[in-house]
Amino acid sequence: MDFGGRYRIGASRQAVWEALNDTAILGACIPGCRSIVWTAPDRLEARIGVNLGVAKPVFTGELVLKDVDPARHYTLLGRGRGGLLGAASASARIALSDRGADTILEFSADGGASGPIMKLGRTLVGASAQGVIDGFFERFGDAMGARVEPLGPDGIAEA
Repeated sequence: MDFGGRYRIGASRQAVWEALNDTAILGACIPGCRSIVWTAPDRLEARIGVNLGVAKPVFTGELVLKDVDPARHYTLLGRGRGGLLGAASASARIALSDRGADTILEFSADGGASGPIMKLGRTLVGASAQGVIDGFFERFGDAMGARVEPLGPDGIAEA
């Protein structure tokens, strides 16, 4: 399953970078986040409840940051277990660039799940994952006190 998006954020690239690394902001923005803490300079541990409609597992897992170029980009690798429903894994690439006084954040991710989660169907899981991503960026702007606008592939704001 692949997900992604482009967003224009009304804040400097450095401010966006700092917010992306602030566990208080992340915890407030990630739907279902029960906890998120840094355990090492490149690792976070998180507990996240996910609403899959017919099931609501709590995933516990580790997030590892790779290929970090501060205030420019990084890759986030995550793997979590959702109890009886099995495991899920994902990788995400986040890149930041300047557009005037604003920041363009490009996000691309892929993920998968094993066991009973996949029996729920790719469509249901995919719709839930995209909803988590969309909700995150809406709340992220609010937490930063910055305007966030989704951009289409051509770089123009979506209606």
